[in-house]
Amino acid sequence: MVKVAGVRFKHTGKIYYFEPNDFDLEIGDPVIVETARGIEYGKVVVPVKEIKKEELVSELKPVIRIADEADKYIHSENCKKAKDALDICEIKIKEHKLDMKLVDAEYTFDNNKVIFYFTSDGRVDFRELVKDLASIFRTRIELRQIGVRDQAKIVGGIGGCGQQCCCNRFLDDFAPVSIKMAKEQSLSLNPTKISGLCSRLMCCLKYEEEVYKEKNKRLPRVGQAIMTPDGEGKVMNVQTLTEIVSVKVNSEDNVLIKNYFFEHLEEVK
Repeated sequence: MVKVAGVRFKHTGKIYYFEPNDFDLEIGDPVIVETARGIEYGKVVVPVKEIKKEELVSELKPVIRIADEADKYIHSENCKKAKDALDICEIKIKEHKLDMKLVDAEYTFDNNKVIFYFTSDGRVDFRELVKDLASIFRTRIELRQIGVRDQAKIVGGIGGCGQQCCCNRFLDDFAPVSIKMAKEQSLSLNPTKISGLCSRLMCCLKYEEEVYKEKNKRLPRVGQAIMTPDGEGKVMNVQTLTEIVSVKVNSEDNVLIKNYFFEHLEEVK
Protein backbone atom coordinates (compact mmCIF):
# COMPACT_ATOMS: atom_id res chain seq x y z
CA MET A 1 0.00 0.00 0.00
CA VAL A 2 1.16 3.54 -0.78
CA LYS A 3 -0.10 6.91 0.39
CA VAL A 4 -1.39 9.23 -2.33
CA ALA A 5 -3.27 12.50 -2.75
CA GLY A 6 -5.41 13.31 -5.80
CA VAL A 7 -4.64 16.60 -7.55
CA ARG A 8 -6.48 18.30 -10.40
CA PHE A 9 -4.97 21.04 -12.58
CA LYS A 10 -8.11 22.15 -14.39
CA HIS A 11 -11.76 22.38 -13.46
CA THR A 12 -13.23 18.89 -14.17
CA GLY A 13 -9.84 17.79 -15.51
CA LYS A 14 -8.32 14.38 -14.83
CA ILE A 15 -7.25 13.54 -11.29
CA TYR A 16 -3.59 12.61 -10.89
CA TYR A 17 -2.07 10.93 -7.84
CA PHE A 18 0.99 12.31 -6.08
CA GLU A 19 3.03 11.29 -3.06
CA PRO A 20 1.83 13.57 -0.20
CA ASN A 21 5.33 13.84 1.26
CA ASP A 22 4.06 13.98 4.89
CA PHE A 23 1.97 17.10 4.15
CA ASP A 24 -1.44 17.18 5.86
CA LEU A 25 -3.44 17.76 2.68
CA GLU A 26 -7.15 18.49 2.59
CA ILE A 27 -9.62 18.99 -0.27
CA GLY A 28 -9.17 22.45 -1.80
CA ASP A 29 -5.55 22.93 -0.73
CA PRO A 30 -3.46 24.52 -3.52
CA VAL A 31 -0.20 22.62 -4.06
CA ILE A 32 2.95 22.75 -6.14
CA VAL A 33 3.80 19.36 -7.65
CA GLU A 34 6.34 17.81 -9.95
CA THR A 35 4.87 16.46 -13.19
CA ALA A 36 6.19 14.95 -16.40
CA ARG A 37 6.08 18.39 -18.05
CA GLY A 38 7.64 20.29 -15.16
CA ILE A 39 6.54 22.07 -11.98
CA GLU A 40 2.78 22.67 -11.87
CA TYR A 41 0.14 24.36 -9.68
CA GLY A 42 -2.93 22.32 -8.80
CA LYS A 43 -5.59 21.74 -6.17
CA VAL A 44 -6.19 18.72 -3.96
CA VAL A 45 -9.49 16.99 -4.78
CA VAL A 46 -8.80 13.64 -3.09
CA PRO A 47 -7.35 13.80 0.46
CA VAL A 48 -4.49 11.57 1.52
CA LYS A 49 -5.42 7.89 1.32
CA GLU A 50 -3.80 4.50 0.80
CA ILE A 51 -4.10 2.51 -2.42
CA LYS A 52 -2.51 -0.68 -3.76
CA LYS A 53 0.73 -0.13 -5.63
CA GLU A 54 -0.70 -2.01 -8.63
CA GLU A 55 -3.35 0.71 -9.05
CA LEU A 56 -0.72 3.29 -10.00
CA VAL A 57 -0.52 3.82 -13.75
CA SER A 58 2.75 5.78 -13.66
CA GLU A 59 5.64 6.66 -11.37
CA LEU A 60 4.44 8.48 -8.25
CA LYS A 61 5.88 12.00 -8.16
CA PRO A 62 5.94 14.13 -4.99
CA VAL A 63 3.99 17.13 -3.75
CA ILE A 64 6.75 19.73 -3.43
CA ARG A 65 4.90 22.09 -1.11
CA ILE A 66 1.57 23.60 -0.21
CA ALA A 67 1.22 26.71 -2.38
CA ASP A 68 1.86 30.03 -0.62
CA GLU A 69 0.68 33.51 -1.59
CA ALA A 70 3.59 33.97 -3.99
CA ASP A 71 2.68 30.75 -5.80
CA LYS A 72 -0.97 31.81 -6.04
CA TYR A 73 0.12 35.14 -7.51
CA ILE A 74 2.29 33.43 -10.14
CA HIS A 75 -0.60 31.14 -11.08
CA SER A 76 -2.98 34.10 -11.35
CA GLU A 77 -0.54 36.01 -13.56
CA ASN A 78 -0.05 32.92 -15.76
CA CYS A 79 -3.81 32.73 -16.30
CA LYS A 80 -3.87 36.40 -17.36
CA LYS A 81 -0.91 35.91 -19.71
CA ALA A 82 -2.61 32.86 -21.22
CA LYS A 83 -5.60 35.00 -22.25
CA ASP A 84 -3.27 37.50 -23.95
CA ALA A 85 -1.40 34.65 -25.62
CA LEU A 86 -4.71 33.32 -26.96
CA ASP A 87 -5.46 36.65 -28.67
CA ILE A 88 -1.98 36.87 -30.20
CA CYS A 89 -2.13 33.30 -31.47
CA GLU A 90 -5.54 33.96 -33.07
CA ILE A 91 -4.00 36.83 -35.05
CA LYS A 92 -1.05 34.72 -36.16
CA ILE A 93 -3.28 31.86 -37.27
CA LYS A 94 -5.15 34.26 -39.55
CA GLU A 95 -1.87 35.67 -40.88
CA HIS A 96 -0.67 32.17 -41.76
CA LYS A 97 -4.14 31.26 -43.16
CA LEU A 98 -4.29 27.99 -41.24
CA ASP A 99 -7.46 25.89 -41.11
CA MET A 100 -7.60 25.51 -37.32
CA LYS A 101 -9.81 26.75 -34.52
CA LEU A 102 -8.03 27.88 -31.36
CA VAL A 103 -9.76 26.70 -28.17
CA ASP A 104 -7.54 27.47 -25.17
CA ALA A 105 -4.05 28.37 -24.01
CA GLU A 106 -2.09 27.83 -20.82
CA TYR A 107 1.33 28.54 -19.34
CA THR A 108 3.14 25.95 -17.28
CA PHE A 109 3.74 27.17 -13.73
CA ASP A 110 7.47 27.71 -14.32
CA ASN A 111 6.75 29.61 -17.58
CA ASN A 112 8.86 27.04 -19.39
CA LYS A 113 6.19 26.41 -22.02
CA VAL A 114 3.01 27.83 -23.55
CA ILE A 115 0.48 25.24 -24.70
CA PHE A 116 -2.19 26.06 -27.27
CA TYR A 117 -5.17 23.75 -27.79
CA PHE A 118 -6.93 23.71 -31.15
CA THR A 119 -9.37 21.72 -33.27
CA SER A 120 -9.18 21.00 -36.98
CA ASP A 121 -10.81 18.66 -39.48
CA GLY A 122 -7.42 17.40 -40.66
CA ARG A 123 -3.68 17.65 -40.16
CA VAL A 124 -2.23 21.15 -39.95
CA ASP A 125 1.32 22.17 -40.86
CA PHE A 126 1.93 24.74 -38.14
CA ARG A 127 5.74 24.77 -38.15
CA GLU A 128 5.97 28.40 -39.31
CA LEU A 129 3.33 29.39 -36.77
CA VAL A 130 5.38 27.80 -33.97
CA LYS A 131 8.49 29.72 -35.06
CA ASP A 132 6.49 32.94 -35.08
CA LEU A 133 5.03 32.33 -31.62
CA ALA A 134 8.42 31.28 -30.16
CA SER A 135 9.96 34.56 -31.32
CA ILE A 136 7.13 36.48 -29.61
CA PHE A 137 6.90 34.63 -26.29
CA ARG A 138 10.57 33.65 -25.98
CA THR A 139 9.72 30.25 -24.57
CA ARG A 140 8.85 26.74 -25.75
CA ILE A 141 5.62 26.47 -27.75
CA GLU A 142 3.37 23.41 -27.94
CA LEU A 143 0.34 23.20 -30.25
CA ARG A 144 -1.94 20.35 -29.23
CA GLN A 145 -4.80 19.18 -31.44
CA ILE A 146 -7.88 18.04 -29.49
CA GLY A 147 -11.23 16.48 -30.41
CA VAL A 148 -14.66 18.10 -30.38
CA ARG A 149 -15.58 16.46 -27.07
CA ASP A 150 -12.47 17.94 -25.44
CA GLN A 151 -13.41 21.30 -26.92
CA ALA A 152 -16.89 21.11 -25.35
CA LYS A 153 -15.29 20.19 -22.01
CA ILE A 154 -13.08 23.30 -22.11
CA VAL A 155 -15.59 25.80 -23.53
CA GLY A 156 -18.79 24.49 -21.89
CA GLY A 157 -22.34 25.56 -22.71
CA ILE A 158 -25.98 24.69 -22.04
CA GLY A 159 -27.22 21.28 -23.16
CA GLY A 160 -30.66 20.35 -24.46
CA CYS A 161 -31.70 19.50 -20.88
CA GLY A 162 -31.20 23.12 -19.84
CA GLN A 163 -28.21 22.26 -17.64
CA GLN A 164 -24.55 23.14 -18.07
CA CYS A 165 -22.68 20.48 -20.07
CA CYS A 166 -21.84 17.47 -17.89
CA CYS A 167 -18.30 17.29 -19.29
CA ASN A 168 -17.66 20.89 -18.27
CA ARG A 169 -19.44 20.57 -14.91
CA PHE A 170 -18.39 17.32 -13.24
CA LEU A 171 -17.18 14.54 -15.58
CA ASP A 172 -13.49 13.74 -15.07
CA ASP A 173 -13.03 11.82 -18.28
CA PHE A 174 -14.89 10.60 -21.35
CA ALA A 175 -16.28 7.06 -21.48
CA PRO A 176 -17.26 5.27 -24.72
CA VAL A 177 -20.91 5.92 -25.66
CA SER A 178 -22.84 3.74 -28.13
CA ILE A 179 -26.16 3.92 -29.96
CA LYS A 180 -27.12 0.70 -28.13
CA MET A 181 -27.34 2.70 -24.90
CA ALA A 182 -29.94 5.01 -26.49
CA LYS A 183 -31.96 1.98 -27.60
CA GLU A 184 -31.89 0.47 -24.09
CA GLN A 185 -33.19 3.77 -22.71
CA SER A 186 -36.05 3.86 -25.27
CA LEU A 187 -34.82 7.18 -26.67
CA SER A 188 -35.43 8.53 -30.15
CA LEU A 189 -32.58 7.52 -32.45
CA ASN A 190 -32.75 10.91 -34.19
CA PRO A 191 -29.12 12.20 -34.01
CA THR A 192 -30.27 15.72 -33.14
CA LYS A 193 -32.14 14.38 -30.10
CA ILE A 194 -29.34 12.27 -28.59
CA SER A 195 -26.27 14.37 -29.47
CA GLY A 196 -24.63 17.00 -27.29
CA LEU A 197 -23.17 20.37 -28.25
CA CYS A 198 -20.11 18.54 -29.58
CA SER A 199 -22.34 16.67 -32.10
CA ARG A 200 -21.34 13.37 -30.47
CA LEU A 201 -23.63 11.05 -28.50
CA MET A 202 -24.48 12.61 -25.12
CA CYS A 203 -22.29 11.60 -22.16
CA CYS A 204 -25.36 11.04 -19.97
CA LEU A 205 -26.28 7.99 -22.07
CA LYS A 206 -23.31 6.25 -20.47
CA TYR A 207 -23.61 7.14 -16.80
CA GLU A 208 -27.40 6.65 -16.78
CA GLU A 209 -27.10 3.25 -18.47
CA GLU A 210 -26.66 1.25 -15.25
CA VAL A 211 -29.94 2.59 -13.81
CA TYR A 212 -31.83 1.55 -16.94
CA LYS A 213 -30.18 -1.87 -16.97
CA GLU A 214 -31.16 -2.57 -13.36
CA LYS A 215 -34.74 -1.38 -13.87
CA ASN A 216 -35.19 -3.23 -17.17
CA LYS A 217 -34.27 -6.50 -15.43
CA ARG A 218 -37.32 -6.08 -13.16
CA LEU A 219 -39.81 -4.45 -15.48
CA PRO A 220 -41.99 -6.44 -17.96
CA ARG A 221 -41.31 -6.42 -21.69
CA VAL A 222 -43.58 -4.93 -24.36
CA GLY A 223 -45.98 -7.68 -25.52
CA GLN A 224 -45.72 -9.65 -22.28
CA ALA A 225 -48.91 -10.94 -20.63
CA ILE A 226 -49.47 -9.28 -17.25
CA MET A 227 -52.09 -9.41 -14.49
CA THR A 228 -53.53 -6.02 -13.49
CA PRO A 229 -56.12 -5.03 -10.82
CA ASP A 230 -58.60 -4.94 -13.74
CA GLY A 231 -57.74 -8.36 -15.13
CA GLU A 232 -55.21 -9.87 -17.51
CA GLY A 233 -53.72 -7.73 -20.25
CA LYS A 234 -50.76 -7.18 -22.56
CA VAL A 235 -47.94 -4.69 -22.00
CA MET A 236 -48.02 -1.93 -24.62
CA ASN A 237 -45.40 0.48 -23.24
CA VAL A 238 -42.99 0.80 -20.30
CA GLN A 239 -41.74 4.09 -18.80
CA THR A 240 -38.50 2.86 -17.26
CA LEU A 241 -37.65 5.68 -14.86
CA THR A 242 -41.16 6.18 -13.45
CA GLU A 243 -41.92 2.42 -13.62
CA ILE A 244 -45.32 3.16 -15.15
CA VAL A 245 -46.59 0.37 -17.44
CA SER A 246 -49.25 0.88 -20.12
CA VAL A 247 -51.39 -2.26 -20.42
CA LYS A 248 -54.12 -3.18 -22.90
CA VAL A 249 -56.81 -4.77 -20.75
CA ASN A 250 -59.57 -6.89 -22.30
CA SER A 251 -62.83 -6.23 -20.49
CA GLU A 252 -66.29 -7.56 -21.28
CA ASP A 253 -67.44 -4.32 -22.89
CA ASN A 254 -64.37 -2.98 -24.72
CA VAL A 255 -60.59 -2.83 -24.88
CA LEU A 256 -58.89 -0.33 -22.56
CA ILE A 257 -55.31 0.87 -22.38
CA LYS A 258 -54.56 1.91 -18.81
CA ASN A 259 -51.44 2.97 -16.93
CA TYR A 260 -50.37 1.12 -13.79
CA PHE A 261 -47.46 1.38 -11.39
CA PHE A 262 -45.29 -1.72 -11.75
CA GLU A 263 -45.75 -2.60 -8.07
CA HIS A 264 -49.50 -3.14 -8.72
CA LEU A 265 -48.89 -5.73 -11.46
CA GLU A 266 -48.15 -9.44 -11.37
CA GLU A 267 -46.48 -11.67 -13.91
CA VAL A 268 -48.77 -14.21 -15.58
CA LYS A 269 -47.33 -17.65 -14.92
